[in-house]
Amino acid sequence: MGTSKCLVAEAIGTFFLCFAGIATILSTQEPLNSGAGLVGIALAHGLALSIGVSAFGGISGGHLNPAVTIGLLVTGRITPPLAVQYILAQLAGAVVAAWACLAFFPAAAVESAKLGIPLPGVMPGPDVAWPTVGIILGVEFVLTFLLMTAVFGTAVDERGQVVNIGGFAIGLTVTFDILAAGAITGASMNPARSFGPAFIYKIMGGEGGADAFALHWCYWLAPVAGAVVAALVYDKLLLGNEKNG
Repeated sequence: MGTSKCLVAEAIGTFFLCFAGIATILSTQEPLNSGAGLVGIALAHGLALSIGVSAFGGISGGHLNPAVTIGLLVTGRITPPLAVQYILAQLAGAVVAAWACLAFFPAAAVESAKLGIPLPGVMPGPDVAWPTVGIILGVEFVLTFLLMTAVFGTAVDERGQVVNIGGFAIGLTVTFDILAAGAITGASMNPARSFGPAFIYKIMGGEGGADAFALHWCYWLAPVAGAVVAALVYDKLLLGNEKNG
């Protein structure tokens, strides 16, 4: 498959995830008040990812997440130059999705939800002891570890491919991760999902955008670390001699 087609697939697939997720979050805010709540937000992310992986998995592999790409990189399933291009395409898809949501939704909803940037339910600070940065890192690590394990088990491992539910299982993992910990960290599991709205809100959000990248580094470090550890554990302990490309 040509590189350009793979990059377009990664960008559009990431747009699927980010547009659905951000739009659903904004829909829960004033003046729209869709009533979707955390369950609706979790389902929107999970369903969009399932469709994105299913639609584009045959073209690019359906990474749609820099952490997943890096996890596959450390296990030798993608070359470094192509991994960099994948990540840039994913970030581009996320930025366009965030820009579209900014354009489509009322300013009050955008401001209230900070354009759907995944952030802790309560921002830690001098007067707030929870969640600590350590908790944010730990939760995002665990969530992305589970997501990457699902990726390997259903989409990389030939034994899991036989079941043919890769996209569905990966989407469901994101759904239950958000249900489990969305109220703690925002349950990003995906640096592109965090970067897109943060970037647009930073440049378009006026005074409100000043803190758009607050704790942003946590949403790169923890998901990447979780994905890498999960990829190595699955690759070395569960695949072993059955390793495939």
